[in-house]
This record gives sequence, structure tokens and C-alpha cells, in this order.
Amino acid sequence: MTSEMKSDREKNVSLSKKDIVKSYIRWFIFAQSNYNYERLQATAFAHSMLPVLKKLYTTKDSLKDAVQRHLSFFNTEPICGSVIHGITIAMEEEKANGADINDTGINAIKTGLMGPLAGIGDTLTQGIITPILLAICIGITNNKNIAGPILFLVAQYAIMFGISYTLWTNGYKYGKKAVEEILEGGAVNKVIEGASILGTLVMGGLVGRFVNIETPIKFTSGDFVFSLQTDLLDKLMPGLIPLLLTLLVLKALKKGVTPVKLMGILIVVAAITGILGVF
Repeated sequence: MTSEMKSDREKNVSLSKKDIVKSYIRWFIFAQSNYNYERLQATAFAHSMLPVLKKLYTTKDSLKDAVQRHLSFFNTEPICGSVIHGITIAMEEEKANGADINDTGINAIKTGLMGPLAGIGDTLTQGIITPILLAICIGITNNKNIAGPILFLVAQYAIMFGISYTLWTNGYKYGKKAVEEILEGGAVNKVIEGASILGTLVMGGLVGRFVNIETPIKFTSGDFVFSLQTDLLDKLMPGLIPLLLTLLVLKALKKGVTPVKLMGILIVVAAITGILGVF
């Protein structure tokens, strides 16, 4: 250990709330601004940690080592993954004040948590919160009300900010103990499973409300007119065609058809059936 690093360790340095908030704002704004194939979110992670590291490590060598430490591979969902940063900051503060914490230990915490929290975060943010907000705000917009998109943007950012900031600060508050609480008793798997079920219900509701497919096919015989849609399909089950289409899409995805290819097929089929007057 160099004399510069020793002098850094001898200092009793503590972080202020301002340091924590400054670091958080960097992550919230730039979390997904600089992906790369080799390390994904590593540069964004290191960038968000800079205000904290500059406060904790005042010598050139120790600061360089700290920044290098956080340029290792990192990738998680940026909202729920914020708790990892809080825990990491707490560990860096302990390390700067002489605790026996090595680089491997810090990166092990990051690596161990980024996968489970990505699962929770993707399910919560993309599978529940965003679809629910879209369902509400699209309904408002359909009435030609400009408040729909405005409400979506405000609500989306307010909710995401609230969740991520709370997790960030609590991660810092509880430090390494947060790891045990998060992973204890298989709680992560239970949260993912419950959120997945709720997300599926939400998406099913969106299909029933916003996917509107009807057939104009009618059969006439003298004065008698039989509508395939109103006289048969709607009486069997309202929204039967959107339901069947959803089940076909789901089956195709399970068989390995890629989403991009599936979208292309749907566009072509929609164009052909529309021209023929089938749907």
C-alpha cells in the first residue's frame, strides 16, 4: 500500500446527503445513456459514483483505483437496481475509512444483485406500472384531451423517481445488511412471481380494451341479413377475435418466432385481410 493510500485511509470521512443526492441524479438521468457491448452500464455506474468517490478518495492513485473498480461489467434495471448503488456507496464509505473491504467484495455484491433486481424491476416497471398508466392515459387521450400524454409523462417520471430514490437512499442507509434482507427466504422469487401474475392480468385487460378487430362479413337472403360479427361472434363472446389473435401470437412466441418477425407477419396479414374486407 502506498503512502498516499495510507493517508487516505487514515481520514475519517463521511458523506453528506448532498453527495448522495448528486450521485443519484447522475444515475437517474444518465443510467442508459452509454451502453457498450463489453460492459453495458459500467460507464454510467462509474459516472454516477464520481461525486462520492471524489469526496472519499482525495489522492490521485486511490481515486483512480476507485473509478477503475466500477468500470467492470454491470447491467440491471435502472429503477429497482438503484438499491445496488446505495449499498455500494455505503461499502465505499466504509472502505475509505479503513474497513477491510476489497475490490472483489464490492463487485461481488454488484454482480450478485444486478440479476435478481433486473427481474423485479423489469416486471414492476415495464409489466405493471407503465401498462397501467398507458391504459388510463390512452383512455383520456381518446376523448381528444391533451391531458392524457401530459399526465402519462408526469406520472411516469414521478413514480419512477420515487421508487428509485427510495431504494437508493435505503440501500445506502442499510448498507450490506440490505443484501441479506433482499435475498433472505427467497423473497426475490416471490416478488417476481407475484408481479408477473399481476402484469399478465394488466396486459390481458389492455388487449380486451384497445385491440379492436371486427369482421364486416354479412350474409343476405332477401330481406334477411346475417352479420357474422354481431349475430354470431359477439353473442358467443364479445372480443372473441382479439382473444384468438392474442392466443395465436402467444403460441408463436412460445414456438420461437421472434417479436420483430411476428410484427412483420401481423402487418402483412392485416393489410391483406383489410384489402379483402375480411377484417
